[in-house]
Amino acid sequence: MTAIQRPVAVLLRHGETTWSATGRHTGRTDLTMTERGEAQSRTLRDRLAGRHFDLELCSPLARARRTAELAGLTAIELESDLVEWDYGDFEGRTTEDIRQDFPGWTIWDGPWPGGETIDQVAERADRVIARIRALDDGATVALVAHGHLLRVLAARWIASPPQVGRSLVLEVGTISELGWEHETPAIRRWNT
Repeated sequence: MTAIQRPVAVLLRHGETTWSATGRHTGRTDLTMTERGEAQSRTLRDRLAGRHFDLELCSPLARARRTAELAGLTAIELESDLVEWDYGDFEGRTTEDIRQDFPGWTIWDGPWPGGETIDQVAERADRVIARIRALDDGATVALVAHGHLLRVLAARWIASPPQVGRSLVLEVGTISELGWEHETPAIRRWNT
């Protein structure tokens, strides 16, 4: 009897931007990557060599689109549900700066004045996951997106609350893979 090969998702986080390099929350601000970020994204091409993707979904923000291009993806479809968390009033600010006004603040616990709640981000992640899981067995999907969004998506993939993303540190210019352990959704590779 042959094991079922359920759809898998390969996550690519975009390369470094000036804001990610300095710890500033970069949600909807459409920054380009630094030279280092472009170099990080180019290394993804070799690491993906020989991989076939049945579907390539990408955040419409420039840093993600450029990462997809440099990684060698050629059939990307822009997916608005992959846009980074809307940080609202905290856009462009560091955690340390935000904590001057909100002691102990984390993105995972809020508040999120003028932005998205964690549950709203999880709803977007859940829609992407449902789309992937509706594909044929054995399908492989590339997702090119952003740190916090991908961390929430990974938590939701394994049927956990979105706050579990706080424990899934994700560096710029990395590859991760969401798949299965038998019939159980699993994180197969993380932050490589």
